[in-house]
Parts: sequence; structure tokens; C-alpha cells
Amino acid sequence: MSLSPCRAQRGFSAHSACSAFSGARGRTGFSSRSLSSSRRCRGSSCGRAWGAETRQGIRFGQGKGGPGFSQCPPGGIQAVTVDQSLLTPLKIEVDPQFQVVKTQETREIRSLNNQFASFIDKVRFLEQQNKVLETKWELLQQLQGNRSPQGLECIFETCLARLRQQLEELQRERRALDSELKTYQDQEDEYKSKYDQEAYKHASVQNDFVVLKKDVDEVFQSKMDLEGNLESLKEHVCFLTRLYEEELGQLKTQADDMSVVLSMDNNRCLDFSDIIAEVRARYEEITRTSKAEAEAVFQTKYQELQESAQLQGNSMKEAQVQISQLRQAIHRLQSQIGSLRKQNDSLQSAIADAEQQGEMAVRDAQAKLDELEAALRTAKQDMAQMLRDYQELMGTKLSLDVEIAMYRRLLESEECRISTEHTSQVTVSITEGSIVPGRTCGGQVVVPGRIGTGQVVMPGRECGGHVVMPGRGSGGQVTIPGRGSGGQVTVP
Repeated sequence: MSLSPCRAQRGFSAHSACSAFSGARGRTGFSSRSLSSSRRCRGSSCGRAWGAETRQGIRFGQGKGGPGFSQCPPGGIQAVTVDQSLLTPLKIEVDPQFQVVKTQETREIRSLNNQFASFIDKVRFLEQQNKVLETKWELLQQLQGNRSPQGLECIFETCLARLRQQLEELQRERRALDSELKTYQDQEDEYKSKYDQEAYKHASVQNDFVVLKKDVDEVFQSKMDLEGNLESLKEHVCFLTRLYEEELGQLKTQADDMSVVLSMDNNRCLDFSDIIAEVRARYEEITRTSKAEAEAVFQTKYQELQESAQLQGNSMKEAQVQISQLRQAIHRLQSQIGSLRKQNDSLQSAIADAEQQGEMAVRDAQAKLDELEAALRTAKQDMAQMLRDYQELMGTKLSLDVEIAMYRRLLESEECRISTEHTSQVTVSITEGSIVPGRTCGGQVVVPGRIGTGQVVMPGRECGGHVVMPGRGSGGQVTIPGRGSGGQVTVP
């Protein structure tokens, strides 16, 4: 800032910022304020500047100049006009089709790589075939050198005949194998039909066996009932026989012990012997008839029981024969079922092995798919990171372009202002840590630079005939000699 009783003629302030690729941020700033009086009005000015170094190697210095006194040129310092359009922010957008284009390019590159790999494999295969054909051709040429073309034709004919013979043998073997396969298939169908028939017969025989078992149980129960009835009838006959004998004995004892004394007035005599004989004859006849009837009933019942027992015995024999046949059929079917179960177990084990292999293949494919998806995700992340870095770099570039344009305009304006003054320019070169020759003109030291076509006004102060500016030289300052009374250094 410059303080003077005169009216302020000029003021300016600028500030900029940028970001680097690695994420580090460097800031640069430039500030200058001055106040001067009208013509031949002595004023004072001071300036300051600071900066940093980014990772790209862009450096900005910082310095501070002390107050200086100089004689203002005629007309004073002209006002600097700033184009406000350069300070408006730029609208920076990323093309939304950028990601789609990148994905399409990646897919096309992958497909081209696959095609290239397949073409390489084909080329290698064709080279191998070419080598084989070259070897055959050399052999044929050697044979042709030793034999005549007719001999080669004979060799080819013999080879063709041998190949035809082998082809015919293979065809015969194929026909034989086809016939065997058809026979085995027919046998398999026949065995399946027989198995179905035997299974149906087995079910029907089991049902018949259950029915016959019920009939046998009923016959056995009826036999047991008849045997019980026979025993009861025998006991009844024995009881009746004993009863008859007891009654007969009682009658005999009564007849023997009977003594009758009759006394009649008419003196009639009765003959009881005839009566007793008649009664005895009647009882004997009744006994005989009862015995004959009981024996007849017993014989009929016994014959009926014998006939029924014979019939049941025949049916039992038939049932036993059928049961033995059914047992044989059951054993045969059980053996067939065991063999079929073994075949089923072998087929199930083969199916389990195939399923296990399929699951392993699926797991391997899934693992490979997961790996590819992980690689795709990492590639997408890398591409997104690269896109973000690209956007940051583009933003940095645009900000630097804006800053460079702004500085260029500022330098051009300063050059135009300085060119109006009647000063003589001194060519100097600035080197860090070195003394740059020059002279002051109107309180300023003019130093040539490399930025655009204008000049840079750098604040400084006079120290023993030199202008001292802060920088990175020896002791952190760059000393520029001048003959003025201090002021600013103008670097084009």
C-alpha cells in the first residue's frame, strides 16, 4: 500500500488457485497496491507476494518490499482496466457418453485380443500341418528319385487297397456291434417285460397265498371242531352204554329180589314168569334198537368225518404243493430283485459321480466367473479413478489456462503503461541467488522476462545501490543493482 496526500491513481489485486494430479494443491497470489500524487508528488509504495511449489515443478516465489520513494512520472500512474469476462467461471462438463465409449472400446479390444489369439493358434496349427506336408513331400520326392511314377502309383494303389480293406473291416465290426447292441436291447426289453410279469405274478400269488391260508385256517378250525364233536359223541355213547347197563342191572336185581305174596279170596294164581320174560324181551329189544341206532349214527358221523378229513388232507397237500411252488417262485424273484438292486445301486453310484463331477465343474466355472467379476470390478474402479484423475487434470489445466490468460492481460496492460514513460530499458537476467544488473527509472527497475510479451512489476527496495527482493537465492533474497531510490522491478 502507498500513502500520499495526493489522490490515488491505481489499485489492483488478483488471486488464483490450482490443483495438481496427485491431489496436492498449490496456491499462487499476486497483490499490488500503490498510491501516488499528481505530477512531481513524492509517494511511497510497498508490495508483497507469496507462493508455493507443486509436484509438477511449478514454482511461485514470495517476497515483500519495503517502502520506497520515487519521483512520479508526468501524468502519474495510469489506471489499469480489467476485463471482467476473464474472471467469470468457466462451465466445465464431462461428456456423459465418455464411460459408454470407454466400455465399448474395452469390449472391442477384448474381442480383438481373442480373435488375435485364435488366429495365432490357427497359424501355429497350419505351420505344423505345413511341416508335416513338407516332410511327406520330401519322402515322396526321395521315393520318386528311386522309383518310377508307375511304382508310385502301385504304392498308392496298395495303400488305398489296404485302407479300403481296413474300412470294410471297420464297417463289418460296426455292423456286428450294431447287431449285438440291438440284441442286448431286445434282451433288456424282454427282461424288463419278464420282470414286470413276474412282479405281477408274485403279487397275484401272494394274494392267492393269503386266501389259501385263510381257507386252510378255516378247514383246520372245522377239523378241530369235528374232532371235538367226535370226542363228545364218543363220550355220550359211552355214557348211554353205561346207563343202559346200569338200568339193565337194576332191573335184573329188582326182578331177582322181587317176592310177591298174593292172597286172593278167589284163590286165583298168576303166572309172572311170562310177564317177566315179556318185559325182558321188550327191554332187550329196546336196548338192541338203541344200540343199533347209536352205532349207525356213530358210523355215519365217523364216515362223514373220515371223508371230510380225507378231503381236507387232499386240499392240504395241494395247498402245500402250491406253497412250495410259491416259495420257489419267491426265492427266484428275490434273487432277480437282488441283481436288479445291485444294478440300480451301480447306476445310482454312476449318477452320483456324474452329479458330483457336474457340481465340481459348476463350482469351478462359478469360481472363474467370480474371479472375472472381481477383475472387472477392479478394472472399473481403476478406470473410474483414472477418469477422476483425468477430470482433475482437465480442471487444473483450465484453471492454469485462465490464470495464464489473466496474467498475460495484466502484463500487456503494464507493458502498455510503461511504454508511455520516457525511460531507457536495461536488459538483465534474473538468476536465483545472483545479482542482476539494472537501473531504476522513475523508482522502478526494468528486468526482461519470459512471460508473454509484456513486463512484470516486482516490488523491491533499495539497499546500498541495489534492489533487494525476497526469493530463493542466497539468504532467501535476489539482489538486483539499481541506481534509483528504490521502487519496483518491472520484468517483461
